Amino acid sequence: MDASSSEVAALSRRLQTVITTNGGGAGNREAFRQAVVNTLERRLFYIPSFKIYRGVAGLYDYGPPGCAVKSNVLAFWRQHFVLEENMLEVDCPCVTPEIVLKASGHVEKFTDLMVKDEKTGNCYRADHLLKDYCKDKLDKDLTLSAEKFNEFKHVLAVLDDLSAEELGAKLKQYGITAPDTNNPLSDPYPFNLMFQTSIGPSGLSPGYMRPETAQGIFVNFKDLYYYNGNRLPFAAAQIGQAFRNEISPRQGLLRVREFTLAEIEHFVDPEDKSHPKFSDVADLEFLMFPRELQLAGESSKSLVLGEAVKKGIVNNETLGYFIGRVYLFLTQLGIEKERLRFRQHLPNEMAHYAADCWDAEIECSYGWIECVGIADRSAYDLHAHTVCSNLIAFPSWIYLVHTALKVKFL
Repeated sequence: MDASSSEVAALSRRLQTVITTNGGGAGNREAFRQAVVNTLERRLFYIPSFKIYRGVAGLYDYGPPGCAVKSNVLAFWRQHFVLEENMLEVDCPCVTPEIVLKASGHVEKFTDLMVKDEKTGNCYRADHLLKDYCKDKLDKDLTLSAEKFNEFKHVLAVLDDLSAEELGAKLKQYGITAPDTNNPLSDPYPFNLMFQTSIGPSGLSPGYMRPETAQGIFVNFKDLYYYNGNRLPFAAAQIGQAFRNEISPRQGLLRVREFTLAEIEHFVDPEDKSHPKFSDVADLEFLMFPRELQLAGESSKSLVLGEAVKKGIVNNETLGYFIGRVYLFLTQLGIEKERLRFRQHLPNEMAHYAADCWDAEIECSYGWIECVGIADRSAYDLHAHTVCSNLIAFPSWIYLVHTALKVKFL
């Protein structure tokens, strides 16, 4: 521990030297980030998986200190949410039959827009190429006019709201090519992010590695509802592995193909989405970034949570309560308040199941990065599984009963 502390202190001194000497900037942030990454890998916090075979992008192993940190974070998550809120914890399989994920909409809609290098066939996420181009122009092009500066800022603000056609048009407008070869790119097209597999030796039972842990909770709703004495509201929680076949994994641990999720599904009566403990968090004030500010090209601003719910910025007390609880969880972990904001999803950005969604984002050297997603899933999943299973899994009046709040830890 003494050696690690000394190394962290030395890195801190180097950062201050870089900032003092060069005034900060993207290049200096990148140099410091690389120094931190090298230290973490050298001290075995995490390392690329299978590296003696040159590894596979997006897969990492945690070493002893990394496992200790991860275990402590998850233990605090369980204490802060599961135990304090008296939630029902479950543990479900990672391998999921195709029929479950067809019902949930993941087979059809769990996609990102991809482009291909037309000569080499290399694949890239279309939105990442456009984002990198705009950020590079803003950071490095000192000749930008005010009009172009505002244009690139606006593109970044609405990036996740662009359709495939709009995204393709922007790539062509700016002359964006394959980053490795400068070859022309294909038009953007959807790519499903789930890993497909077969269950059993016959190959006749298709399945997927789960992209989230939530579906295991939804298909067990009837039993959990009965276990809770047929009473609402109640919450179920699960910690487990999730899998996403990312198009172009990058940024270290931020975008990987296998990771740990800690999820909560909180079920409420749709006629009463108040929360008895909302007053505990109503006076919290922190940075929020509603969609109206994003579309106007403005910045996030500090809002009182109770006022945000009252004005309809956050659409109900239960959603607001969990936003407040997530804020307390992250700040108690040590995240600086000035580097934490809650950003509302734009309409085209929202997952197929979401009625409203907010991300807790942390500002780091990569910019603002999502670490928690909090979504009002309305009754999408329960209704879909009831229809597709041909079973009355729960009374019909429960079809519109739940708000699902997803808490994700990467």
